[in-house]
Amino acid sequence: MIGLVSVSVPLYRLFCAVTGFGGTTQRVEADDATVSDRMITVQFTTSVAPGLAWRFEPEQRAVRLHLGEDKLVLFSAENLTDQPIVGRATFNVTPLKTGRYFKKIECFCFTEERLEPYQKVDMPVEFFVDPSLATDPGTEDVGTITLSYTFFRSTDPDGAQDLGRFAATAAPDAKRGAQLFAQRCAACHALDQNRMGPMLGGVFGRTAAAADGYDYSPALRASGLAWSEETLDTWLANPQAMVVGARMPVRVPEASSRRDIIAYLKSAGAAAHARAAAAPAAEHAAQEP
Repeated sequence: MIGLVSVSVPLYRLFCAVTGFGGTTQRVEADDATVSDRMITVQFTTSVAPGLAWRFEPEQRAVRLHLGEDKLVLFSAENLTDQPIVGRATFNVTPLKTGRYFKKIECFCFTEERLEPYQKVDMPVEFFVDPSLATDPGTEDVGTITLSYTFFRSTDPDGAQDLGRFAATAAPDAKRGAQLFAQRCAACHALDQNRMGPMLGGVFGRTAAAADGYDYSPALRASGLAWSEETLDTWLANPQAMVVGARMPVRVPEASSRRDIIAYLKSAGAAAHARAAAAPAAEHAAQEP
């Protein structure tokens, strides 16, 4: 193992990511696991290395969830100085043997992250624990997993991402919204066809429960909603609170993610409308001698 580290640090990280060695968690695009009846507790600890004048802590110290259940938690980071600072987070889980079963969908780790002077943001981590943990003789007795993060001052600050992207006041980012849509929405929704959920292409300005061919809940049909940035934001934050009796079970609690998903839906709808408007002219031009 020493030889592997000496040859290539990135290769060592890749090895850890694939095997779970040293408590390294796994990165996945979405939660496709079946939710189990078995429950587990996940605790969170944080620290800041000397030389980084940040405050960094979890918004909640522990959560209890089912194996296979998708969970979102937030970590708060604050720059305590009057200068922009770039940091980099490392992480692991204990017991170390659970690393291969801890699956992260969204995370801020192993990338250079910049905080502006006195800026404070809430950073999301989305994860689930693979139900296979319960059938592995080496981990079947585990009842608690601890996810630990340490932020260090970066030695390579060029090209750092701006943690301000997680602030609710940041400008909408449709590109990030497309990534979030793929991670958190695409299991049920598509832009151009009904799936487990209704198609979302052209949703802006559309009356709720109006996608052709989809079997909506009576509650949403009777809601009288029209989809706009404001109504979509409220809906994504808590759909069943907005429309009692609605079937959508998924929430997007962090405002920055809602903002960017909505920006993506808006831009995708505008692009589809432009293509549809251009199609007759293109067809006409093709028919001309």
